[in-house]
Amino acid sequence: MTIPAALLAMTVGPVPALASHGEGQHMQMMDQTPMGLMMPQMSAERGRALFASKGCIVCHSINGVGGEDAPMLDASTMDEIMNPFDFAARMWRGAAAMVELQEEELGEQIELSGQELADIIAFVHDASEQAKLSEDDIPKSIAAMMHHQSEEDHHEEGEEGHSD
Repeated sequence: MTIPAALLAMTVGPVPALASHGEGQHMQMMDQTPMGLMMPQMSAERGRALFASKGCIVCHSINGVGGEDAPMLDASTMDEIMNPFDFAARMWRGAAAMVELQEEELGEQIELSGQELADIIAFVHDASEQAKLSEDDIPKSIAAMMHHQSEEDHHEEGEEGHSD
């Protein structure tokens, strides 16, 4: 079951969140969502499907499933409590490199809606949902791309070691 953070804040009052300021982190209370803004429901299950179908898995791995061109995203390596906007900010800082890899590996930039990003962030932070990820979750078209890229990488490695 997923509960939107805004609904939770309205039903139980302010929600504790870990916030970082400077070098340290501390607990602070989040105020209710400002008028006109909404927080999407975050579904790790939908995020698992999106992580594979959108192509994130081509470059990133989770529990050893996926690519090696970008950092692994195992839940065990994530902050125990994280503001999803901090995760999005990390993605933003790496956007140029990510877009370049997406265009190289996938032939185009990945398009994500806010809801899709929220679901992927939920998945990246949910060890129990990550444990369900397997090669079977990878769509055939994405798996074929990964296999083709792997063959190209091995071919390039062979060329580097071969001199005429």
